[in-house]
Amino acid sequence: MSKSIFAWVGAAACCAAATAMAEPVKVPLDSDDKGTIYVAPNVNSTETSAYTKGATVGVQRPDGSGSYIGTDTSTPRPTYSLGASTGGNVSLTGGVLTDGKANNGVKAGVTIKY
Repeated sequence: MSKSIFAWVGAAACCAAATAMAEPVKVPLDSDDKGTIYVAPNVNSTETSAYTKGATVGVQRPDGSGSYIGTDTSTPRPTYSLGASTGGNVSLTGGVLTDGKANNGVKAGVTIKY
């Protein structure tokens, strides 16, 4: 039984690490005591160069709440996204994405800070 607990903990740590790496790099454009305006470029790299395929522009407030709007042009048809999140120790996140035709979706989540 102890081996299965260690396997579960290892798998959870692996998933947590993968989730942590998926966070986009946010480059701050302007910041004050009310929050930060940022851009998160969708960067693709090759062996010799890097190029962007869209970006997300958003606002992040000191309490963790924020909103964003973005475009992803890495697919044949551009995808547009819009979303927001609440702040605090339990943050609710929601958003929509569409390519204006067949690829439409809604996303929602909960982030718990500890």
